[in-house]
Amino acid sequence: MVPVTEVRPHEPRKRHDGLLGRLKYGNLPGDPRSAPRCSAKTRRGTRCQCPAMRNGRCRLHGGLSTGPKTPEGIERIRRAVTKHGRYSRAATAERRFVRQLIGQSREHLVRVEGLPRLKNAQPQRT
Repeated sequence: MVPVTEVRPHEPRKRHDGLLGRLKYGNLPGDPRSAPRCSAKTRRGTRCQCPAMRNGRCRLHGGLSTGPKTPEGIERIRRAVTKHGRYSRAATAERRFVRQLIGQSREHLVRVEGLPRLKNAQPQRT
């Protein structure tokens, strides 16, 4: 008769060397239960129980990025967040120039043809 081994469902799995393999997010290899825990406070008021990364927080509570530091990275982000360019410096300068030309043409028509000034004419912006 073959001896029956006792099955314990809540016993941790172990390899022959006692380690369970590599852990994610910069934690040392070994038992994942021994990894440092995130120190973020949850809505319940308890501490987050996810394994922490090098910065002391888990991947969910790691915090916002501090942003790009290099000029290339800053330019890449600037291009990525531009949706239409309506309020860019170039577009604003172009609209200002067009308004100036329209105002000058109205003044020219008043002088040349003696047309009355428009009542609804908007004042010139500078």
